[in-house]
Amino acid sequence: MLAGRHAWAKSYIEGIVNQGRFRQYFAVHETEAWLLSNTELFPAETRSAFPGRCARPEEVNFDEPPSYLLDRIFRQRLHRSYKKTVDGKNLFLDLAPGVARARCPYLRQMFDEMLGLALAAVGPNPNR
Repeated sequence: MLAGRHAWAKSYIEGIVNQGRFRQYFAVHETEAWLLSNTELFPAETRSAFPGRCARPEEVNFDEPPSYLLDRIFRQRLHRSYKKTVDGKNLFLDLAPGVARARCPYLRQMFDEMLGLALAAVGPNPNR
């Protein structure tokens, strides 16, 4: 279901823009999905509360998307809400891109396509 939605939305927006060089990328479930790729980033009190579905963070369901899940866990374990602009930013600073890339297929797709475009723009380089 997610793959179909993602493909449709990407194709739809790229079709509207109708420029060969334009690419549409989506952060599936916002950046919180990327944060869930490494639950060790979170306070120790919260780590045991993360459900097994976090093993595939971009597939955390739409009934309780990652930001809602984080808010629920923060409220239960830390007795405060999850704040995207404070907690999210601070956690994101410690997130290793390689970890998120390995656990988030849509992020990996974005990284790989961007890298491919950048390498193609630079051209062949024997020193690489």
